[in-house]
Amino acid sequence: MKKTLIIVSIVAAVVVGTWSADRATRVSVKTRTTIAPNTPLAGKPAPDLKFKDLNGKEVALSDLKGKVVFLNFWATWCDPCRIEIPWLIEMQAKYGPRGFTVIGVAMDDEGKRVVAPFLEKERFDVNGQKLPMSYPIFLGSDEAAEKFGGILGYPTSFLISRDGRIIQKFQGLQSEDELIKGVESQL
Repeated sequence: MKKTLIIVSIVAAVVVGTWSADRATRVSVKTRTTIAPNTPLAGKPAPDLKFKDLNGKEVALSDLKGKVVFLNFWATWCDPCRIEIPWLIEMQAKYGPRGFTVIGVAMDDEGKRVVAPFLEKERFDVNGQKLPMSYPIFLGSDEAAEKFGGILGYPTSFLISRDGRIIQKFQGLQSEDELIKGVESQL
């Protein structure tokens, strides 16, 4: 009887501890960071990084000059990222013809091994249709995240102007309206 009580107490403590840690580390939907003029990234050129797609093809961020870029650091296990993905699919379809692109940077530690099956299998509800991620996905690294000042949680996105300058940082899940407002300000 005592063993059962001890086990139940330990399980309850683990559950409460996990719940508390989860609540304490979540990023609020209202946590939007606009890059202030006095920060090192404000108006600076985006780092000239090269990302590899799932086939190993390299693409440099500087190759996208002339487009408005929404650089989205995400992970397959990230629930807020899954909420945001349908909005990004819709934004890519709506604004792509106007010189806009979403670039997804998958930050999963397991890399291609988990990202490729996720992309093949997952479909997202976009206006009643089940659609795959329709924008380019690249494999990220800690080095890439550090060049953007470090990533504190996912999703974290950077809005980059047509001339390759960082305009805005979105840390954590934002409202769809906030993302659209930022993108439309650059189109």
